[in-house]
Amino acid sequence: MSRLNDLLRQLRMDNPGLADDLQSEFDALADLRSFGLNFERHVPEAVELPGRKVRKGDKVRALPPRGKNRTAGDDRLWRVVGITNEDGARTASLLSLDDAEDETSVTVDDLVVVAEFRDPIYPGLVSTGKVERGGDKPFHTVINAENFHALQTLLFTHRGKVDCIYIDPPYNTGAKDWKYNNDYVEGDDHYRHSKWLAMMERRLLLAKDLLNPNDAVLMVTIDEREYLRLGMLLEQTFPSARIQMVSTVIKPSGQSRAAAFARTDEYVFFVMFGEAAPRALPLGTEWKIVRDRRAEGLRWTELLRSGSATKRSDRPNQFFPVFIRDTPEGPVFEGVGEPYFGSDTAEIEVPPGSVAVWPIRSDGSEGRWQVSDNALAELISKGYAKLGRWREGRTSITYLKRGEQSKVEAGTFPITDHDTDGSIIVDASDYSPTFVPGTQWRIESHNPEQGGTNLQKALIPNRKFPYPKSLYAVEDALRFFVSDKLDAVVLDFFAGSGTTGHAVMRLNHQDDGHRQSVLITNNEVEADERKKLSDSGLRPGDPEWEQSGICEFFTKPRIKAALEGQTPEGQPVKGNYKFTDEFPLSDGFDENVEFFTLTYEAPLRLASHRDFERIGPLLWLRAGSKGRRIQDVTDGWDVADVYGVIADLDQTEDFLKAVAANDRVEMAFIVTDEDRLFESMVAELPDDVEPVRLYEAYLRNFEIEAGRSAR
Repeated sequence: MSRLNDLLRQLRMDNPGLADDLQSEFDALADLRSFGLNFERHVPEAVELPGRKVRKGDKVRALPPRGKNRTAGDDRLWRVVGITNEDGARTASLLSLDDAEDETSVTVDDLVVVAEFRDPIYPGLVSTGKVERGGDKPFHTVINAENFHALQTLLFTHRGKVDCIYIDPPYNTGAKDWKYNNDYVEGDDHYRHSKWLAMMERRLLLAKDLLNPNDAVLMVTIDEREYLRLGMLLEQTFPSARIQMVSTVIKPSGQSRAAAFARTDEYVFFVMFGEAAPRALPLGTEWKIVRDRRAEGLRWTELLRSGSATKRSDRPNQFFPVFIRDTPEGPVFEGVGEPYFGSDTAEIEVPPGSVAVWPIRSDGSEGRWQVSDNALAELISKGYAKLGRWREGRTSITYLKRGEQSKVEAGTFPITDHDTDGSIIVDASDYSPTFVPGTQWRIESHNPEQGGTNLQKALIPNRKFPYPKSLYAVEDALRFFVSDKLDAVVLDFFAGSGTTGHAVMRLNHQDDGHRQSVLITNNEVEADERKKLSDSGLRPGDPEWEQSGICEFFTKPRIKAALEGQTPEGQPVKGNYKFTDEFPLSDGFDENVEFFTLTYEAPLRLASHRDFERIGPLLWLRAGSKGRRIQDVTDGWDVADVYGVIADLDQTEDFLKAVAANDRVEMAFIVTDEDRLFESMVAELPDDVEPVRLYEAYLRNFEIEAGRSAR
């Protein structure tokens, strides 16, 4: 669809009549699309790259004069066909991408390079800082980038390796909360829903290839404005996955809505792949409202069968009498009769002083017991059967199923005594029940004011991030899926202020895990602040502008403050973490994190091994973000903690010896254009070391992804 739109746009410049006729036919065909979620897949998005050097052949936009705001809709794209330099002033000759006859010249300083999402990119990473407090733990990663291009980058480093994705995308409220092709999507935009869906679909398709197909989960939060469309998009994008939606109360008092009920909740979609499923967890007391209270201690089950197959005729041999008698201390078992196949239960002889309890249902019909006569006798002997209040032949009988018996035998519920009827009495004082909650969550800690806004104020005072998530809400959602994965990789490509990374650090603190988070956020400036900066003569790319962006002003300082326990001003963070894991915020975490900015490289320079320092971080990420990073191979090769790089194959022998001497090495990057040399190297590497060819694997990855994005 996007390619057809492009062609129609170009045709309209030369032959408007024919373009209109084709548009009519196109619209008619669009109305006949198949049943399901149908939406306009708009012209692929484009991202401006301030700070990127303008080169011949680049796509660019012309910027308005400093101090002026861009005219709405002035988003024409030009191709740089030449650059001249006279007296230190560099001027670019431009050719319109829409009209081959339209040419102009613009000062290079007044141009910004543009990358459309169907164009191949060759990304690199530049480190902008790090914090190391975690010893040999892997690094968390924060990437300042357009998330679509960052996801393409991760397909080189993390394809199939991600255990969990948690995203909180724009809710498409109609306010200035997100952009499409450099313009804010306003509430009166007739295409705002399809623009939002097109934006989401492109990113979800990339995310699909990052997730481990055998055991991974995607979590997406949303409110009532787009949850129906999002649900259908998830169904269409991930047809083989299992999808559930949880409603979670975030503001019990309600958020006012014009001419509508106040909004108290939002929604979380859980998209589960392969064996992924929520784990039963020992959740705290605040979860009592959503858990089965019968699970808070040893669970005794009614002996009388309920639910399905409850009739005597369903299991005739499980229709038999249980003999009991009353004592001053309470009822006791006297024995278990044999299965009865007759029609008159009165003919059964009852021991003196006893009564018979039969499996009779509340409506008077004949039912059956859950177990056989021999099995019940064994349960009674072990103390695993219990009598209720004396009601003669209507006295209730309960027992312990195998799962509950195993808890007793494992010592989870220590036996302290036996009751009058011989049933066990256990100590449940140290027991924390494990369970999977339902789909309606009303949890105090999930309120974004306490766990979000107030926490942000403590970590980064005087910086107000709009609508931060509750740290504890994200932490709880993650816990259901990564509690038993101490080395899980968790990705958030709408990272905002960095709550997901903070939550992963919290989980590691609780069980000494080595999970790592990968956070992606751009450095977009909030709409009102953007206007102020523009009015003062600043542009994107200027240091004063960039320091006000999301990544630089919120994400990086928040993650650093959480890790170090200090505010950006160097003061200890005040207050304490609450709920699951309580300790002072000023303690910080024993974790490592590094911050990067995505760069856009020239493929010929990369292929000729001239920009290795930009590719070095990608190789380190692919090898697991552990230990020392190789940034320079001018000596021909290097072997770090878990990977090695060789650029001079004349030094193969020394490289192979170094790899063999380090049993932690998992990956070897081999720089060569020759198939024979690469194959020879592969044959000599240890079997447990993965070979990767540079720069073929790198370049091929991004050429393939560009081709896929153009469709």
